[in-house]
Amino acid sequence: MNNPTNLKYSKTHEWVAFSDGSTARIGLTDHAQQALGDIVFANLPQEGDAVNIGEAFGDVESVKAVSDIYSPVTGTVAAVNESLSDEPGQINKAPYEAWLIEVSGITDTEDLLTVEEYEAFCREEA
Repeated sequence: MNNPTNLKYSKTHEWVAFSDGSTARIGLTDHAQQALGDIVFANLPQEGDAVNIGEAFGDVESVKAVSDIYSPVTGTVAAVNESLSDEPGQINKAPYEAWLIEVSGITDTEDLLTVEEYEAFCREEA
């Protein structure tokens, strides 16, 4: 696996990139996009929507199935990557650049994994 070491990860295969202590971008991991196959649609929340740790905030549709995206943190959606509505395949091409949402006012982060913990989790899950 080639997962960036500067990110945090969830057991539902989302990554979190903190820009400061209370704001972060969230995306799908390389593992997730490989398991999903070609992503053809991304259904994302609106700016201002609340997201809660462990709850679905959107979904992605691939040629295989529709899969929920779970929030790895609690907070408020500050930005949505609008380019994914026209080009959802960006998630497949560059999963660590194609962020989904930016969340501010983050409060819950206790379930986040380091890259080592996430890769160990993926090996156990396989």
